[in-house]
Amino acid sequence: QVQLVESGGGLVQAGGSLRLSCAASGRTFSSYYMGWFRQAPGKEREFVARISWSSGRTSYADSVKGRFTISRDNAKNTVYLQMNSLKPEDTAVYYCAATTAPFSSRAREYDYWGQGTQVTVSS
Repeated sequence: QVQLVESGGGLVQAGGSLRLSCAASGRTFSSYYMGWFRQAPGKEREFVARISWSSGRTSYADSVKGRFTISRDNAKNTVYLQMNSLKPEDTAVYYCAATTAPFSSRAREYDYWGQGTQVTVSS
């Protein structure tokens, strides 16, 4: 079965950096788009970034553009989210997800989800 396993979350001071990883297994993901979403307490899950597994084309939410970078390692079947210049408002549980819907930013269009990893940014 499909598994997405996130890692790399933690506690960091404002201005710091973290790199999240999402290890994918259970099927061939070459036709998939991989996304990162986040959900803060009391808020809806929101789109952060996505990447085409085949082409590497990326897209970002305006709130993270210029600070976050999504990438993938095909050989390791792993997607990364490099987060720099972190702000307290970036505090959330971050989820990795997979979809066949081209460049979707809608959580409901993602078929597979990881369990999430907590990112906490202190001020």
